[in-house]
Amino acid sequence: MPTPLASTLLSAAEAAGIRHGYFTRAGGISEGLYRGLNVGLGSNDNREHVQENRRRVAGWFGLPLDQLATVHQVHSPDVVTIGAHYDGSRPQADAMVTATPGIALGVLAADCGPILFADPENRVIGAAHAGWKGALTGVLENTIDAMEALGARRETIVACLGPSISQSSYEVGPEFVERFLAHDPGYARYFAPSERDGHAMFDLPSLTVDRLRKAGVTAESLNLCTYPDPELFFSYRRTTHAREPDYGRQISAIAIGKAA
Repeated sequence: MPTPLASTLLSAAEAAGIRHGYFTRAGGISEGLYRGLNVGLGSNDNREHVQENRRRVAGWFGLPLDQLATVHQVHSPDVVTIGAHYDGSRPQADAMVTATPGIALGVLAADCGPILFADPENRVIGAAHAGWKGALTGVLENTIDAMEALGARRETIVACLGPSISQSSYEVGPEFVERFLAHDPGYARYFAPSERDGHAMFDLPSLTVDRLRKAGVTAESLNLCTYPDPELFFSYRRTTHAREPDYGRQISAIAIGKAA
């Protein structure tokens, strides 16, 4: 059985029956490039291995595979609400919210930021996938809004960013920097000089946590970088630099159970 990482903030929500986990590569059956707990349906891994890995994630929550909800992630600001009659579909979106017990919301990542949300007081949860584009265009704020529509209050929402690529491993070009400065000149604080002229090192985790806090929720980060640790994490950028043909994805998930 996989043993996921945990957030201090979200662990406090267990008293309200909310359980979460930031899963690593450990505990799966995939082999080769995908060794371990690859849950990426979009990868070229053996489909049966991926489904078994996903089944193990659902099982960690005490749920069947068909109650592990994920979406077809497209780097959008879009959020879907999952209700009691979840049918297993994977709409194109990058975040989910629910107030329904017995459904685990899962987001996949391999450098982008997986963010889990919980309002233990009102028993509403959310999960978002935020790369640079999603974070910049509002997927975090939209997730909070969608949680509020289910009865949450941002004053009682806690959120945590899981393993994602850190500034020291995320070099970007000048057009990337220009895009962010056009949005907000103050975003210059998320860039540091690179060894290459015209390039910069981008701090996606700080941007993510800052935007969560600015939106009025209590937020933290696990402060774990996916790039330098191939034993624990898949990484799209590491795969690209190694010229490997494909990569796996890890999952972060959260579910509402029965109140304690």
